[in-house]
Amino acid sequence: MADQVALIDYGAGNLHSVHNALKAAGCTDVAVTADPAVVRKAVRIVLPGVGSFGACANGLRAIDGMVDALDERVRRDGTPFLGICVGMQLLATRGLEHGATSGLGWIAGEVRAIEVTDPAIKVPHMGWNDVALAAHDRSAGLIEEGEAYFLHSYHFVPENGHDIAAMTDHGGGIVAAVAQDNIVGVQFHPEKSQSYGLSLLARFLEWKP
Repeated sequence: MADQVALIDYGAGNLHSVHNALKAAGCTDVAVTADPAVVRKAVRIVLPGVGSFGACANGLRAIDGMVDALDERVRRDGTPFLGICVGMQLLATRGLEHGATSGLGWIAGEVRAIEVTDPAIKVPHMGWNDVALAAHDRSAGLIEEGEAYFLHSYHFVPENGHDIAAMTDHGGGIVAAVAQDNIVGVQFHPEKSQSYGLSLLARFLEWKP
């Protein structure tokens, strides 16, 4: 795998684990980068994210030119993109964690707190849970059914159900993955999901949306 994957470093991602997982999945050229020029040359882009929506959005925007580079490479040029956890949530129009914060707006929708309707349901949603394909999965085979590791208190609610690639259940349906053309986001952590996660990353490295 000679193609360079840009793993975005904006101070809010589990970079070491994601980097190691990408290498384990077969990638020989991962650039952990905060340089928009590197992003503009990458053939695949991974945006991780750990923490609050607002902190992640602000951290990404604090890197001069990074959002523009992502827009150009992903939305204009069609470069395969994978968002992980909050990196997936940043695809939304806005997040409602600690007030409203604008997201990238690539997939219309909101990131809202997980509602607790049953005292037995714990938030954050933490641990292994099923990933079930949605009826309108448009990830072109990237997402498969299985079990993945989740850790989050907020969830992405897309405006258009056709953007939902997979669901999980935690006191009700929660979006596990979204997909639109060359853009895929997963709420779970592939780097913590053992063989299921490594298989997903391996497919992403070969993905031709």
